[in-house]
Amino acid sequence: MKVSRRSGVAPFYAMEILREANARAAGGADVMHLETGEPTTGAPDKVKAAAVAAIENAHLGYTEATGMRELRERIARHYQDYYGLNVPVDRIMVTTGSSGGLLLTFIAAFDAGDRVALADPGYPAYRNMLRSLDIVPVTLPSTIEDRYQPTVEMLEALDEPVDGLIIASPANPTGTMLHADDMAPLIDYCERQRIRIISDEVYHGITFGERAVSALSFTESAVISNGFSKYYAMTGWRLGWMVFPEDLIRPAERLAQNLFVSPPALSQYAALQAFDCVEELDANVERYRENRAILEAALAKAGFGELSPAEGAFYLYVDVAPLTNDSEAFCHKMLAEAGVAATPGIDFDDARGARYVRFSFAGSTEDISAAGDAIIRWLNPA
Repeated sequence: MKVSRRSGVAPFYAMEILREANARAAGGADVMHLETGEPTTGAPDKVKAAAVAAIENAHLGYTEATGMRELRERIARHYQDYYGLNVPVDRIMVTTGSSGGLLLTFIAAFDAGDRVALADPGYPAYRNMLRSLDIVPVTLPSTIEDRYQPTVEMLEALDEPVDGLIIASPANPTGTMLHADDMAPLIDYCERQRIRIISDEVYHGITFGERAVSALSFTESAVISNGFSKYYAMTGWRLGWMVFPEDLIRPAERLAQNLFVSPPALSQYAALQAFDCVEELDANVERYRENRAILEAALAKAGFGELSPAEGAFYLYVDVAPLTNDSEAFCHKMLAEAGVAATPGIDFDDARGARYVRFSFAGSTEDISAAGDAIIRWLNPA
């Protein structure tokens, strides 16, 4: 029987490694998980308590396709409190994970054959979603000198114009950020060229110096993607949100009604408490900061090459060219022999990813320290 051409996208290698690591653990072997970007703490206590209360007392049926108004109002207040921005509630849509929101955005904003630019290395689901929709991902090869972020010069150098640009700050897999001085000219150029900006801000809150700036501080025409998975440590609750410009509000809502009906009600009730858990969540960020330092030192000692200048998120993107020219084989071997799971760079960069590996430091400090020691012993046996 027929299988669609659209389904022929590359696998998400982080999930492939996770499956292999879980199989190894099920067989009784020790595994240290540095492959997935998932806080290991779980949701904050108030969030879990709110979920229990909702199960006992709330009617967990369909909500509006755009999400519960009470939660959207709370998200709007977050933009006022955190960024000093007044965001109308009607521009906010709660989604089934930020991934669901990105899918809605790509369908609402672009047609088949449109071209959307994004930096390489970058989150693989961006380009795989685009390809599945017959939208053309236009990769902008970035380097550590660009801090792995897109620039106006990269866009100007393209042979053909693009219809959209995806930016991510802090970025997966590199942890680098677009600061105000970087973002302002990029947005100005895109507005003059009528290039739709989609700003992935799901790692906001997880920064180790300056706060991340929102594209909303510079324009109301960008689409903003955020969610509860990363800073709020609610990955499995599958809840995100989008801030849409006026012209995409109704198109996105109509699509959401038909594709998802509504976001999960239980997660929405629980997420109402997430913004009031800052003390607990900021303690997570301090742990990530400590983990980053431990892992950086271990990888340098083990003989890895250049590390991305991670200013936020919880990843290190590492040059493994001193050790291998095949990052996928390297990751399988490291898992089998050292018990450390990490993601090969081919997930994030089709052309150059064979010489890079991404390590997540979102786990416990004990696990990150143990993983670093295991890698050192593996590569430098006594």
